Amino acid sequence: MRSSALLFLLPLFAVAPFLAYSQTNSSAPAQNSAPAATGQAAQPSAATVQDHSAAQPIASNAPRMSKQTRFEIIRDFETQLVYSRASFPLGTKGLRLKNGVITPSGEELRQQLALWGPAVRPGDPSHISFVQIKDDHIHFEINGGPVHRKKWYQRVQISGANGPPVTGGPDQAQINPHGSFVDVYFDRYVPEMTAQKLRDMLFPVLDFNARNKEQAYLDTVPPKVKEAILAHHVLVGMNQEMVVHAKGKPPKKVRERDGETEYEEWIYGEPPQDVDFVRIVGDEVVRVEIMKVGGEKIVRTDKEVILDQPEREAKKQPEERPANAPSLRRPGEDSQDVPKPANGASPPPPMPPPDLPQPPGSSGPGDLAGTRR
Repeated sequence: MRSSALLFLLPLFAVAPFLAYSQTNSSAPAQNSAPAATGQAAQPSAATVQDHSAAQPIASNAPRMSKQTRFEIIRDFETQLVYSRASFPLGTKGLRLKNGVITPSGEELRQQLALWGPAVRPGDPSHISFVQIKDDHIHFEINGGPVHRKKWYQRVQISGANGPPVTGGPDQAQINPHGSFVDVYFDRYVPEMTAQKLRDMLFPVLDFNARNKEQAYLDTVPPKVKEAILAHHVLVGMNQEMVVHAKGKPPKKVRERDGETEYEEWIYGEPPQDVDFVRIVGDEVVRVEIMKVGGEKIVRTDKEVILDQPEREAKKQPEERPANAPSLRRPGEDSQDVPKPANGASPPPPMPPPDLPQPPGSSGPGDLAGTRR
């Protein structure tokens, strides 16, 4: 028994040192790798440093943009799909962006939108169709720009010995364009910058990071409206576009009149479900009525959100009469001296004096006027 036990334990004593050595070597890399991983986590990544540097303002002594950077900017931005964060007016009156300030804005922008109409609304997808880098600003055309440009094949002319020249395509100059533009201005000249820095400068008007139209539109509305749209609720004071984003297009519309006010009733839902009645006057929600399944009726008429209505406010502005407007008054004659008819009725024609002799057969001034004709 003793001899057999010794024979069994001898192989174990021989293998034990090799097992201890292997365990020591396997644990050593794990201990060495832990400090390395900790050191890597403590250092900022290259992407973080790049994003931080892109947010820095451009130095005042930055050099002019090089020719190579111009080619990279044009190649990066042209034909790129973006989402609008501002309203672009139609025509040759685009937007100007300098130091994050958009012009025109306020009342001037409202008048242009009312006069020419919007080319792009906030949240609408659009594409940058043309980029031109000038001396002190960069010109970005949106959706074709305010003027249609000819393609290269439309400028080609083929002529022979016995015939007129033939162009490559029809002339598109008479087509009414529906695009706009934005000019990014700098203090002295266009400085050297990266494409990401230029995207950050364009963020007040164009969104390059939005994934869809809904996300781009929600970033342009007030927080209270955004919360209501995500919850599919309608607030009094919203406009039609906000209602469509919140509830979708109405399956039923009813046009009615309340006294002198015309309105539209947008109806969502059918019994036995909840039914929402959204009353819209012009472009504003003035009343929300909800009929519950149990018969409960909820009516809201107090304005819950106040929005800026650029097109409506511009239309409400009274039309100013120019100083040199044509008039039938004599020079120096005041409008107060002009006789005004009572109750809008035109004054009767003047009667001749009673002692005026009348020709035989005439019975009054009417016959006399007819005889003179």
